[in-house]
Amino acid sequence: MTDDQTQSLLSAVRSIAVGSTNPVKFNAVRAVLEPLAPQAKFARVAVASTVADQPFGDDETIRGARARAVAAREALSADLGVGIEGGVVEQPDGEMRTCAWAVIVDAQGRSGVGGSLALPLPRRVVQMIRDGVELGHAMDQLVGEHDTKRGKGAVGILTADLVDRQRAYEVLVAYALAPFLTPRLYSDERRAGITPVY
Repeated sequence: MTDDQTQSLLSAVRSIAVGSTNPVKFNAVRAVLEPLAPQAKFARVAVASTVADQPFGDDETIRGARARAVAAREALSADLGVGIEGGVVEQPDGEMRTCAWAVIVDAQGRSGVGGSLALPLPRRVVQMIRDGVELGHAMDQLVGEHDTKRGKGAVGILTADLVDRQRAYEVLVAYALAPFLTPRLYSDERRAGITPVY
């Protein structure tokens, strides 16, 4: 797809709904999409993830991100809906890591999924999560702060601000955009009966 074709595709997007009131998630979506669709209006809306407050595993976390994207788009009748969900993943060695996924959907039923943010968690945090504490609250307790998930989050705290949480989410959003930016490549796969692995 040429730059002109990509620009033409994005020029049709007039409204983008983000399925969260968390400013970090909203700002990540806006940072990625605003340069690509400068005519679009952005809005955030509180919607249910339909999964546990603390999702376990990549599959549950993706389901939460997708539910947020779909609900946000429908709630605001937007051209695009974006959902971002964070979770944790149990490791075979007994350790635990973070995960985060973004899903983008449009009114025609197209979607893209992007994920990463695999970061090992300290054992104190792991134990709190296994005891039923959400990651964000566990991080608050670990560092004696409040509502860190709406700011630097686990990634910022554990990397001593080397990785900014918003920038980490921006990468996920960019990955989820891939089928919208290069639709010809993905449509070729579908015609050939190949299911993209996300």
